[in-house]
Amino acid sequence: MGIKNKWFMSALMSFVVLAMVGCSSDNKADSGSAGGETIKFASDASYAPMEYMDTDTIKGFDIDFIKAVMDEAGIGYTVTNTGWDTMLTSVKQGTEYQAGLSSVSITDERKETYDYSIPYFESTNMIMVKEGSDIKSALDLKGKRVAVQAATTADELMSGIMGVDNAKLKRFDSNAVALMELNKGGADAVVADIAIVNEYIKNNPKEKLTGIIDKENFGSEYYGILYPKGSEWKAKLDPAIKKIIENGKYAEIYKTWFGKDPDTQTLLNAE
Repeated sequence: MGIKNKWFMSALMSFVVLAMVGCSSDNKADSGSAGGETIKFASDASYAPMEYMDTDTIKGFDIDFIKAVMDEAGIGYTVTNTGWDTMLTSVKQGTEYQAGLSSVSITDERKETYDYSIPYFESTNMIMVKEGSDIKSALDLKGKRVAVQAATTADELMSGIMGVDNAKLKRFDSNAVALMELNKGGADAVVADIAIVNEYIKNNPKEKLTGIIDKENFGSEYYGILYPKGSEWKAKLDPAIKKIIENGKYAEIYKTWFGKDPDTQTLLNAE
């Protein structure tokens, strides 16, 4: 996925600090459209390699993706690291920020509160454990200490398996902190998006970690840009998203970050 260990841990620690102190930084487009339109995206930059802080700049797949979309649409934009909860609240209000960009899975429950773009990324949740663990599937997590980021699909899935009020289901403000909870011995497993888990395992070989895919209990998910209900931006950006998927620009960005070609046909069919 292209992220080197030299600066990954630095970025990881930045995530933790940001989660604790609520700082924010902008990654701004160079120019707006001829009409002067600008859209402000809120994000939680703690999802390497999807979005993460590199010193005071947000980088990641989502950041390169949205640049291609906005270039295609000819619309100016900014992306600000607000944190997960602030992003959800502010996008719902639609005043300070008009959209959310942070590996947001499209779910029926969220659709009751938000509008989404067409899907732009296929994902699934993954279990991360120490090598030698007796955990082999999601159902093996019952009775274990499991770390997740609160208010994510991982939280929803594990609440269904373990019980929403289970004290052993440990919820954190960011995936970065959840991942570290396993390393320090405070959890038996972490559940998070596959791209995040794979990247963490790759960049921390000394921790002797392994990832488990459970297709039976963790199905495919699709990310979308998050909008307030009734937003005009969906109609403006959906054609640009579809265009970069069809013309090969999306695949170029995807391969840069993940080292392989995406299944763009499945993505387009997921609309």
